[in-house]
Amino acid sequence: MDRIKITGGARLQGSIPISGAKNAALPLMIASLLTDDRLTLKNVPNLADVNLLARILRNHGVDLAVDGKRAGGTAHLGETFHLTARDISDTTAPYELVSRMRASFWVLGPLVARMGQAKVSLPGGCAIGTRPVDLHLQGLKKLGAEIEIDAGYVIARAPKGLTGGHVIFPMVSVGATHNVLLAATLAKGETVIENAAREPEIGDVANCLVKMGAEIDGIGTSTLRVQGKSRLEGAVHAVLPDRIETGTFAFAVAATGGDVVLQGTRRDLLSTALETLALTGASVTDTEDGLRIVRNGAGLAPVSVETQPFPGFPTDLQAQLMALMARAEGSSVIRETIFENRFMHVQELARLGADIKLHGDTATIHGVKALRGAPVMATDLRASVSLVIAGLMAEGETTINRVYHLDRGFERLEEKLSRCGAQIERLSAG
Repeated sequence: MDRIKITGGARLQGSIPISGAKNAALPLMIASLLTDDRLTLKNVPNLADVNLLARILRNHGVDLAVDGKRAGGTAHLGETFHLTARDISDTTAPYELVSRMRASFWVLGPLVARMGQAKVSLPGGCAIGTRPVDLHLQGLKKLGAEIEIDAGYVIARAPKGLTGGHVIFPMVSVGATHNVLLAATLAKGETVIENAAREPEIGDVANCLVKMGAEIDGIGTSTLRVQGKSRLEGAVHAVLPDRIETGTFAFAVAATGGDVVLQGTRRDLLSTALETLALTGASVTDTEDGLRIVRNGAGLAPVSVETQPFPGFPTDLQAQLMALMARAEGSSVIRETIFENRFMHVQELARLGADIKLHGDTATIHGVKALRGAPVMATDLRASVSLVIAGLMAEGETTINRVYHLDRGFERLEEKLSRCGAQIERLSAG
C-alpha cells in the first residue's frame, strides 16, 4: 500500500494548476445515460473515483473514449471524455462497484427515467457518516417511481415513464438534488424541486443539461423548475474548476507562509472559505488566470466557523482548516453541522502535536508553536489531505499511510506540491 513522505518546513512558491471538479465530473458523466447521443466532457480530472464510475457506466453499455492532455496544452485542462449511451444494455448497478463510491448511486434516477426500470445497490464508499438515501427515494417517488428495497438493492420501476411532481426536500442534499434533477429532465410535465442544493457543481450539471436540451429555471437557487422532455441530445461541456482542491491548496500555501498562484480557478466558487482564510492573515487576490495566495511569514490568526451548505463554509474544507489552525496564535472553534462523524482526523493530527478538544459536533483547536513529524493514518479523503497540510508545517518527517483515499479526489497531489518546493514523495508498496 502506497505511502506519502513529507519533510516539513519548505515554503510553497510558484503556481499550481487546479483540476476539474470531481463532484461535478461524476454527475456529468452519469448524465450521459439520459441520451443516445454523444456527450463530450472536457477538463475531466484523472482520479480513482472517475475511473471507477467509468467502469460502472461501461457496465450499463456506455461507450467511453478518452482524450488525454496535449503536449504544450494548458496545465489545468484535464482529459476529454466522449460518452455515448446509445443502447443501455444493463439497468443493474452491482454491489461490488456501487459499494465503493456513493456517487455511483446517482445512476438510479437517469436509468429509471430513460429505461423505466433500474436496480442499484445501496451505496458505500465513505466513512464519514451514514448519509442515508431516503431523500433520493422520496424524490423519485414524487415523480411516480415505484420503489422497493430487496437484498441490499433499490429497485425502481416506472413502466410508463416518470411524471413531473413537486419535490420538497426536508433538508439540503447534494446527492438527492442531483438524482432527482437528472431524472426530472425526462419526466412528463413540470417538476419543481424546493430546498435544492445550491452548490456550484449542481449549477454546472444543470447548465450541461440545458445544453442537452433540458429546460431548467432557477439554476443557482434553492428552487429548480424542470420542464421534462421526451429526449435529450448530445452536447459539449467543460467541467468547472474544483473548489475543494482550490481551498485545499490555498490553506496549504497559508500553512507554509508561501506565495502561489492557483491557476484556472475562481473566487466565486468558494468565497466564504477564502474570506475565512483572509481572516487568518493570508491575502487572496485575483489574477488573470486564477487566484494568488500569499502569507508573508506573519503568524496565523485563529478563526471560528460552522460548516454549512453552499454558500457557507464547506464541510469538505473543515479538516484542512483544522490543520491550519493547529499552528494559529490562539484558539479556534469549528462546528461540523453536515456530517456526524467527520472528526476522525483529530486523533491523527494529535500525533503530530496538535492540541484539539472535541465536544459533540464542535472542535476547539488551541494553536501550538510547532508540530512534529510522525507516522499517521488517513481515514478518508478530506482527512488525508489535512494530514498533508499538517506535514508541510511540521518539523521533521511525516509519513502518511492509506493514501489511496487521496487518489479518490486529488489529481497529481505530490507533483503539484513538489513543483512549488514541497519536499514530498510517494513511497510505492513493495
